[in-house]
Amino acid sequence: MLTLYPSIKPYNQFYLPVADGHQLHVEECGNPDGVPLVFVHGGPGGGCGKDDRRFFDPQIYRIVLFDQRGAGRSLPHASLDDNTTDDLVADMEQLREHLEINQWVLFGGSWGSTLSLVYGQAYPNRVMGMILRGIFLCRDRDLKWFYQEGASHVFPDYWRDYEAIIPESERHDMMAAYYRRLVSMNELAKMNAAKHWSLWEGRCSTLRPSAEKEEHFSDPHLAIAMARIEAHYFVNKAFMAPNQIINNAQLLDGIPIIIVHGRYDMVCPLDNAVALHQVLPDAQLHIIRDAGHSSSEPSIADALIRATEEMAERFKGDFHLGA
Repeated sequence: MLTLYPSIKPYNQFYLPVADGHQLHVEECGNPDGVPLVFVHGGPGGGCGKDDRRFFDPQIYRIVLFDQRGAGRSLPHASLDDNTTDDLVADMEQLREHLEINQWVLFGGSWGSTLSLVYGQAYPNRVMGMILRGIFLCRDRDLKWFYQEGASHVFPDYWRDYEAIIPESERHDMMAAYYRRLVSMNELAKMNAAKHWSLWEGRCSTLRPSAEKEEHFSDPHLAIAMARIEAHYFVNKAFMAPNQIINNAQLLDGIPIIIVHGRYDMVCPLDNAVALHQVLPDAQLHIIRDAGHSSSEPSIADALIRATEEMAERFKGDFHLGA
C-alpha cells in the first residue's frame, strides 16, 4: 500500500489579491518546472494543510495549493461577503493566469471535487486532467442526507450532539437553524454552533473513529470558517443550478478523470460518484471497499497516490523535469 510522500516545504508563498477585497493564501511546492497541479480543498471553508502537499511526487509535480475565500490563511478569515461558487471559479482562473500556467491537473476532494468539476466545465481547455475524491454533487438530496436525515440514522449518537443546541421547534430545517447562529452577533452562540457543526462532519468522515480527526475539526480557527462558509453555501444551494454538474457533464468530454470514492462514505454517499460516472463513462471509478470519506484513510490515500502517479506518467513527457 502506498503512503504519503515525505514532508516538503513550499518554495514560494504569497497572497493573491482577488476581487471584492479578498486575499488568497497561495503556496507552491515541488518542481517549479514540473507538471502543474492545483490542490482544491474541501469544505467549502476547509483550507489546506501541510499533509495536502504529500500526495504528489515533488520531483514531477509543480504543486499549487491555495486557500479559498475566507478559508485557512486567506483574508478576511471566515468572510461570507462576495463568497459564491462563481467567485471561487473566477479566483482559480485568476490564480492560473497569475502563475502563467497554460493547463493544470485538478486534484479535489469532497467540496473540492465540486469546485473542480464546476471550474472544469467553465474552462475545459485549461484542464489537463482531474483526480477527484469523495464526489459531492451538491444536489438537494445530498445536503438533506447529511444535514437533515440520512447520516443521522447511521450515527444517531453523534447526531444527538449535533442537534442538541437547536431547539426542537427549529429542527425541521437544521441547516437554516445553524446558519442563523453562525451569522449572529452573539459570539458565544456563533462559536458553539461552529464547533458542533464541524465536529459532526469530522466524526462522520472516517470509517473507523479517529480522535485525531475530531481534534482537527474541533480547532476553533478551522471550525468557524468551515461552519460559517459551509452553511452559507448550503442554505443557498451552493449557488448552483439544480443538478448543474450532471447536466453539464458533456463539457468535460476528453479530459482524463480518475474518481476515488469510499464505499462507506457517509458524508458524500457513493451514489454521487456513480451518478457522475454514468454521465462520464470514460472516467475511471475506483470504489474503495474499506474506507469512508477522508483522504487520510490509508486505502483512500493509496488510491489517490496511484492516481497522481498515473497522471504523472501521462503528462511528464511534456515537461523538462531535469535529470
